[in-house]
Parts: sequence; structure tokens; C-alpha cells
Amino acid sequence: MNSALSASTDSKSTFSAQGTAQITAHSSEKPAKFERVCILHHPKKPESQILGRSIGKFLEAQGVQEIYHESAWESALPNTNLDLLITLGGDGTLLRSARLGAAYGLPMLGVKMGRLGFLAEVMPDDWQRPLKELLEGRYWIEERLMVRARVERPTEDKGTICTVCEYDALNDVVFSRGDLARVVRISAHLDGGYLTQYTCDGVIVSTPTGSTGYALAVSGPILPPELRNMLLIPIAPHLSMDRAVILSEGTEVRMRAYSDHRPILTVDGQVVVEIEEEDEVIVVASPHLARFVRLRDPSYFYQTLMDKMKWSG
Repeated sequence: MNSALSASTDSKSTFSAQGTAQITAHSSEKPAKFERVCILHHPKKPESQILGRSIGKFLEAQGVQEIYHESAWESALPNTNLDLLITLGGDGTLLRSARLGAAYGLPMLGVKMGRLGFLAEVMPDDWQRPLKELLEGRYWIEERLMVRARVERPTEDKGTICTVCEYDALNDVVFSRGDLARVVRISAHLDGGYLTQYTCDGVIVSTPTGSTGYALAVSGPILPPELRNMLLIPIAPHLSMDRAVILSEGTEVRMRAYSDHRPILTVDGQVVVEIEEEDEVIVVASPHLARFVRLRDPSYFYQTLMDKMKWSG
């Protein structure tokens, strides 16, 4: 793995297999060099492209050897042998970037150009100072769980099962009723054992990162981002189980919908898959982690949550 992904001169967060946070000093390590950086802009925000060019010129003046500019909406990176992704946009841009870079272990630094900005680290009017800190090695890496959703379908002769599609998500995957305002029945199995059948608008399988998103809107619990757990929670359940279930990282969630209309699966609110009658949706922890460059103290999460949700009083 590229050494630029983990070095720090102060401290950084690493995570045990149980998902607990550990702060380990690395003051003796040589600061990493970021030699290949890709700046991902929001294609519908011209101001992000302007800022991206300014950041690129700054990095070039600081000795960064290779700088790429690309849309965050592309399906692939221009170069997978990178040291860093810098994203310019809101949390949606970071979600897309996470799906692009996680498979290569690439760390991301988010520059906030959206509304909430839970995931971004840098403000657009104060980016030179943080970038200097980064290039000097004064940062830590936060790793976050992602989930992987797979749609399986019987072949026409019913003899085998084929995989229709497979996607990773940083926030959540949502199995829901689709366009019609009618409930759908969704059965859920955990590790092969039957859990329940929901009568609801849909079911969310969320990461700790997604616990402050859609899951929070349906009264789910808030999970610290360093946890390695998944959250299973129904949307508007009707006369069926209405509680969230927190699952361990190794759990397999298998769901099937029973409806007279076609339900859908959404991935991070950005990818939509139509589900057919005999399809099963399987959700597990992804083998890849999203890696965020952090410059703030590791306790930043709770204060950010209070500030963004205006709960601090």
C-alpha cells in the first residue's frame, strides 16, 4: 500500500477488528509525500472547477508532481496510482468519490461546497492553510465502513442464480416501494436465519456514516463513524417491526420484496436499480474502506453533528 495513505507526524486513528477507535502516535514517522493528486469537481457547479484550478496551481507550486482534474461523476479515475483525492462539492460528491477511490485505498480530502457538509474537512474560503498542513504531514486518516449490495436473480431455467449488479455504498442502500405510494412487504434474513417481514415504505441498510442521513430522518440511532456496524431500519412500518437493529460487521442481510408493483434499490441515493419479482437483495460489509484525511481533533464528529443539526443550543 502506498505510504502516503497512512503517515502522520502527530497522531492518527486506526481501528481494531472490533471497530473501536485507537489513537496511535506516529511522531517518528517520516511525513508522506503526495506526488500524484486528483482534484474531483462537481460538474454542475462551475465555481468548483474554478476553485479546483486554483488548488491545482497551489499544489504545483508546492512541488506536487502530477495533478489531475476530473469530474466526480465519472465512472473511473484518470489514474489509479494516486496518493490523494481532493473533492470539491457537497457530501454527495464525497459519496461518489468514495466509491471511485475506496478500491485503491485512496484517502480523500473534502472541500465543502454543498449545504450540510458532514464529511468535508476544508472550507472553500480557507483552503491554503489546511493544504500546507497536509503537505507537511500534519494529518490523520479516518477509516469508515462501506457496505456492498448485490442483486441476485434466478436464471430462466431456474437452475442457477446470477448476479445482476453489485455496488458499494458509503452511506446506505435502500430497498423501497418505488414510485407508487403503496406499502411493500419485505422479508429479511440475517446470516441465513429469518428475522421478520416488514410492511413498510422500505428498508434501509446503513453504515455508521449513513446513520446521520436517511436513517436519522426515520428516527434511527446515531453511530460514531469509527464503528464497524451496520444498521437495519424500516421506513414508515405499518403494523410490523418498527425498531432499528444494529448488526455486526460480518452479518449478511438478505431481503426479498413481495408486491404487485416493481420496487427499487437505491445506492447512496445516487444509483437506482429496478427489482424484479424473484430478485433477492444481499447486503454485506464491503471489503473496502472509505479513507478520509482529517486535520481536526478526532473528537470533531460530535461537535460537527451538533453544529450541522443546530442542536448545540
